[in-house]
Amino acid sequence: MVSICVIDGQGGGIGAALIKYLKTEFVESVEVIALGTNAIATAQMLKAGANKGASGESAICHTVPRVDYILGPIAVTWANAMLGEVTPGIAEAVISSSAVKILLPFSKEQIKIIGIVKEPLPHLGQEALEQLKEMMSYV
Repeated sequence: MVSICVIDGQGGGIGAALIKYLKTEFVESVEVIALGTNAIATAQMLKAGANKGASGESAICHTVPRVDYILGPIAVTWANAMLGEVTPGIAEAVISSSAVKILLPFSKEQIKIIGIVKEPLPHLGQEALEQLKEMMSYV
């Protein structure tokens, strides 16, 4: 079974939205793992329908090398992002994972990525889902 990890922090709203899209599209044909940088984010993603979830650096560092796909905001790859919730260990584990990463350009950090069209979460979530479906068709 394909395993998809959704990582989010702070309120977990982005992760919860992504999980709703995944569960609507794939129902139970994929395993969706919610990983929060904190318990509130994980709880929100579990409410959205994740199959299982865990919180914190240890859980994220342990899980991301074992999944096929990682979805989340781009800030999960930046050390000390999300008010410090993304530790250097989390950022390294996510980037070092061999999983395909589909990252949304949401960040509250003082980093601007040039060439990104500003779109609302529903549009980006659908685009992420389409990218995932295309990548999964190659497997």
